[in-house]
Amino acid sequence: MDLHGPIHDFLLVFLGLGLIVGGIGVVLLTNPIYCAFSLGLVLVSISLFYILANSYFVAASQLLIYVGAINILILFAVMFMNGSEYYKDFNLWTIGNEVTLLVCTSIFVLLITIITDTSWYSIIWTTRSNQIIEHDLISNSQQIGIHLSTDFFLPFEFISIILLAALIGSISAARQ
Repeated sequence: MDLHGPIHDFLLVFLGLGLIVGGIGVVLLTNPIYCAFSLGLVLVSISLFYILANSYFVAASQLLIYVGAINILILFAVMFMNGSEYYKDFNLWTIGNEVTLLVCTSIFVLLITIITDTSWYSIIWTTRSNQIIEHDLISNSQQIGIHLSTDFFLPFEFISIILLAALIGSISAARQ
């Protein structure tokens, strides 16, 4: 989307806040259904980021696959869980949580360091010039189709088999 500067900046901040609030909700909320809804907020925010970056195909794929399939599958799995079994030995803070907090904090500090040390102008300029050259030759959707049918054929088929197995498993769980 080609938006004016202040509107684009406002949308970036708004989506970034949605991403941060959703991520905090996934980690800190104790009810698994609320965690799944927070994960849905994170995934929708990411797809809206893709729309702001003019990547409409990736945004639609994000919505269809992650929000429409994976998050719904997680919600069904959470709803099929027996609540008393889940909460009987639930401890909010354990040693594993401290290790996870340490690892996540170190990854966050590493990412901030990489982001501040990166020369973003050269990356953006190179990416845009490559997109202009590739756009003249063939459209992005056609390139994705060509790669899926040639280079990434085997991984694409493996993913479809895994999704089919997940669908059959959820149907058999729902039947019982």
